[in-house]
Amino acid sequence: MNLLFLPFKTDISHIELPEKFTYPFNYTPNKLSEISAKELQDYLTKQIEWKHNFGFDSVNKADAIGKMFGVLVCKDMNGNLGQLWAFSGKLAEGNQWTNFVPTVFDMLIQEGFYKKGEAVLNEYNSKIKAIEGDTKYHILLAEQKEIVRESQLELSQQKSRIKFLKSQRQLKRDKALKELSTDSYSLLANELNEESKKENIILKKMNKKWNVIIASKKDEVDTYLKEIEVLKQLRKDKSAALQQQLFEKYTFLNVKGATKNLGEIFDNNPPAGAGECCAPKLLHYAFNNNLQPLCMAEFWWGKSPNLEIRKHQNFYPSCRSKCEPILLKHMLKGLNVEDNPLEQEININKRIEIVYDDEWLAVINKPCGLLSVPGKRIKNSVYTQVQQMYPEATGPLMVHRLDRATSGLLIIAKDLQTYIALQKQFTARTVKKKYAALLDGVLKKDEGVINLPLRVDLDNRPQQLVCFEHGKKATTKFEIVTVFKNKTLVHFFPITGRTHQLRVHSAHKLGLHIPIVGDDLYGLPKQRLYLHAEFIEFEHPINNVKVNFELKSDFFNN
Repeated sequence: MNLLFLPFKTDISHIELPEKFTYPFNYTPNKLSEISAKELQDYLTKQIEWKHNFGFDSVNKADAIGKMFGVLVCKDMNGNLGQLWAFSGKLAEGNQWTNFVPTVFDMLIQEGFYKKGEAVLNEYNSKIKAIEGDTKYHILLAEQKEIVRESQLELSQQKSRIKFLKSQRQLKRDKALKELSTDSYSLLANELNEESKKENIILKKMNKKWNVIIASKKDEVDTYLKEIEVLKQLRKDKSAALQQQLFEKYTFLNVKGATKNLGEIFDNNPPAGAGECCAPKLLHYAFNNNLQPLCMAEFWWGKSPNLEIRKHQNFYPSCRSKCEPILLKHMLKGLNVEDNPLEQEININKRIEIVYDDEWLAVINKPCGLLSVPGKRIKNSVYTQVQQMYPEATGPLMVHRLDRATSGLLIIAKDLQTYIALQKQFTARTVKKKYAALLDGVLKKDEGVINLPLRVDLDNRPQQLVCFEHGKKATTKFEIVTVFKNKTLVHFFPITGRTHQLRVHSAHKLGLHIPIVGDDLYGLPKQRLYLHAEFIEFEHPINNVKVNFELKSDFFNN
């Protein structure tokens, strides 16, 4: 019996099995996955085998960090249902723990090639550090620096002397030209020229002297530098060979029994941590033990990271940069997998409404779930509908955009001149916008300003991260409208227009720390995202008159 294929403690006999396996990058957890996750969470609260600071205690809050866990519901060859559990990366500095599937390759095994190779790299690092810290080496560097300084000073003084004496000789020439005879002037000129030659010869000798001294000291320093360079090259070669060996060890099975390693999947350039996430671990173990995967889910347990938005116990999709190539290019091939909901034409019947229309522009109401511009597979969008409505329009049409999940007012330009004029207003931030958002909790502050810079999450596009080092400035004003049934209706006034700005500023712990209702990226999914662009004001580019449009949300009607 497989000890890691855990039976359910909960009665699941009445639950219908899923027809297709979970699409891991956009899903609503199956009931079986939810039960499995709940049983894993119960285990996490009671187990005493290992300790990890998830941030539940008041002590050592600074060192706390949550972790992603995953569950995979399977059927064995006898038709029995069970579950597999996994964690991403390491847990409590280990890879092997009771009830969790192992990593595809355990780098932490002391007698393994990776630890041995790591020891060689550490030895190179120690040797490099020892040379760079050698007292004699630092004395030589200081002496070299001082020699260069002295040479520059002496040469500079001689050049200044030459320049000064040259000016003095010129004065003598000018005076002699007025006072002396031609023969006397000629004799003086020759004497002055000889003086000039002597000073330049002194400069050349100085240069030669210092070049010899500097070269001699450089040779002494280079003895150390060359040794460091050789060690660094050895370290680089060893690291590259170790990485290549590691890529080959991370070999993944799929349902057909075919294998591919990290190097093959990522063209020998995988991102850090690839293969260590929950989904590849779970599926590899299932395929390796003749278990049929039925459904899966991943959830966050503990304190959120500082950059990302992770809510305790919330379900999340698999990461894009590390897992998508492994799963879609290889591991899920041969499985009957659900379609990606975002690639289905689920919004085929969603139509825009015209709020205002004239010769130069239009203002429309975009329903939630409709793309602003066509996607790779989804063609229905605001742009394609506007093209059909205004076939004579010559402009780029889309002056600005709203997220697929956001509803509300959008401006359409019918010609290039109008588009450019409106774009200038957006760039100058003179366009006034107001959004209505229903927050999934009670907000304590009546109003305020959120300043949290944002950048794209490279591992999970198009999600955004708060990043004070590389993020772009993002500012949002907010004010409470009303609190109703443990929900807060707020108005947002975005000063900047970053991707997902309002959603991140709502959900992040340094922002309002309350996600918008229905936010499937930063909160909990519902039938829709309760975010609506309800007011916009701008200067009409033709008559230069301020115009505004308002379309209230219907949040409390849904």
